Parts: sequence; C-alpha cells; structure tokens
Amino acid sequence: MKLGRLNHVGVATPSIEKSIAFYRDVMGAEVVREPFDLPAQGVKVCFVDTPNTQIELIEPLGESSPIHGFLAKNPAGGQHHLCYEVPDIHAAKAWFEGKGAKVLGEPRIGAHGTYIFFVHPKDMGGVLTEIMESPGGPNDPGTGH
Repeated sequence: MKLGRLNHVGVATPSIEKSIAFYRDVMGAEVVREPFDLPAQGVKVCFVDTPNTQIELIEPLGESSPIHGFLAKNPAGGQHHLCYEVPDIHAAKAWFEGKGAKVLGEPRIGAHGTYIFFVHPKDMGGVLTEIMESPGGPNDPGTGH
C-alpha cells in the first residue's frame, strides 16, 4: 500500500453557512464549492479549496448523524478527520486490517464520488483517518471499472 496525498481536512461545524463566511472573510478563501447533502453519510458537505488541499466542512443532517455526537462534545466544531488518497481502496483496506487496524465499515462512496473508508483513531495516532481511492483508480465508479 502506498499512501498518497492529503486530499482534505474534515472540519465538523454546527453551521456550514457560518463556516463558509469564516473561510471567505477571515481566511481569504477564494474558492468555496456549493454545499450539498450526502444522506448516506448523514451530513451536509462543502469543500473549500486551498492551494494544496481542501477543507471539507461537514454539518450533521439530523440527530442520527455521526457528526451530531462529535458536535455534542465539541459545540463550536473543529477538526474531525484527515483524508489521504490511495491508489486502490481494497488493497488499502486489506493492508490496514493486516496491520491490525480497526477499519470502520466497508468501502462506500464518499463526497468526492470515489470509495472511502475510515480507520479508528486509536490505530492512527489519535486521528480519525479517512482513506479515499484517488479519482480514476481501479475501483472508481465514474470510470466504469
């Protein structure tokens, strides 16, 4: 398994609208993508482009959202996860499991339209880590593989 580039930093927020204003007005973000609902994950998502990665703003879509619990402990929001790209999602999952890491669920389609999974923070130096297959990878639904 070869770890790829940092794709994004996930930031949980109680209000995507307020977070967008913060990144535009305080941080000087020039490109903020349109927010969209991702019901399968229980979140509303908005990507903020930076020169070398993205910030993924995530707001819960109701009380059953996994982000709802995070915000209950961190009402102002905050850094939720890091996401790294890998060439092949299934090979990466097998590699992490082979190392004894707890993979949280099966690969599923994430906000970028490619397969993702999460690795438990206790196995990742205390950081919830999202692993994402690079767009165009062997399992990319958009390429028909």
